[in-house]
Amino acid sequence: MKRYLLTPGPTPVPEIVRFAEARQIIHHRTPEFSAIFMEASEGLKYVFQTKQEVYIFSSVGSGAMEAAVVNTMSAGDTGLVVDTGKFGERWKKILEKYGVKTEVLKYGWGESVKTEDVEKKLKENGNIKAVFTQLTETSTGIVNDIKKLAQIVSGTGSILVVDAVSGLAGQEFYMDDWNVDVTVAGSQKGLMLAPGLGFIAFSQKAWNMVEASKLPKFYFDVKAYRKNLQNKTQPFTTPVSLIAGLNESIKLIKGEGLEKIFERCKKLAAATRAGVKALGLELFTEVPCDVVTSVKVPAGLDGAALVKRMRDELGVGIAGGQDDLKGKMFRIAHMGYMYEFDLIVAVAALEMMLHTMGYKVELGRGIRAMEETFLKK
Repeated sequence: MKRYLLTPGPTPVPEIVRFAEARQIIHHRTPEFSAIFMEASEGLKYVFQTKQEVYIFSSVGSGAMEAAVVNTMSAGDTGLVVDTGKFGERWKKILEKYGVKTEVLKYGWGESVKTEDVEKKLKENGNIKAVFTQLTETSTGIVNDIKKLAQIVSGTGSILVVDAVSGLAGQEFYMDDWNVDVTVAGSQKGLMLAPGLGFIAFSQKAWNMVEASKLPKFYFDVKAYRKNLQNKTQPFTTPVSLIAGLNESIKLIKGEGLEKIFERCKKLAAATRAGVKALGLELFTEVPCDVVTSVKVPAGLDGAALVKRMRDELGVGIAGGQDDLKGKMFRIAHMGYMYEFDLIVAVAALEMMLHTMGYKVELGRGIRAMEETFLKK
């Protein structure tokens, strides 16, 4: 069975990237690899839209999130967590593991941050050293107004730490121009790679906090990565195959151009939403992001079974809801190496499975709505 992957991570990997990952292994302490590594490090600056160095960890995005905490905070410090879903909750868990006090702005799943709430919290508590949030929340499909948040935080002594794991290279984002202080990301989403790499970049304001940080760290000590980067290497063994693939994915991103990628993801999102709405389905959130569409499961239908049967019987992989939303919603991604016909396949499979499971749907109606959206100028 041919399979289609439309989950919000991992995402499909282009052939040229897979071929790069399959090349003969080379040693990570050689001039040959240093050249590849430095090319990737420099290329990441374009993806992040920053002039700062971007550091690479042999970890998934959650490792980069932990690195953001241990390199900027100290025990007893206070961090403000914007909790709009599962990965907002993750910020809180990491901070509390390291003895950092947390204040939480908790929103219902499907809701985005109200920036005035953050502004109010920062005025009320001058001890808040950092605000932790998401660009796009994978679990719900929302987007937060990072540009506005950064405007608010930049006028204080706090820093803004953004989890861009699912949003980078898909959702509009400009680290330097927006005055974001710390950005973390992972390899398996918009960057079109296999899981296994985490990325982090710091503004100068954030580096001042790195110098003062007292939390214990070893593997994620960014000072060690900064020192080794001067010698075109890393402090630990580097996943050479993934770095080789990363170089190719960055070339693809540069070749298309970030602005065009942002527009493509926006158009894919619009078409996907037109398709599911035409089937009588309801979107999960009122402020959806451009990299994943979240949809409510119709009453009386088993959402977990829908996702499983699409995967096992039709070969089309989408994602279900997480935690309390398991079986109640599903998610279709449109990021990275995904284009018009990938999403048409997804909605066609959705139509067929809904029909098979007894949900009244006019076959072809969702596809027609998608095609009409794609054909609009």
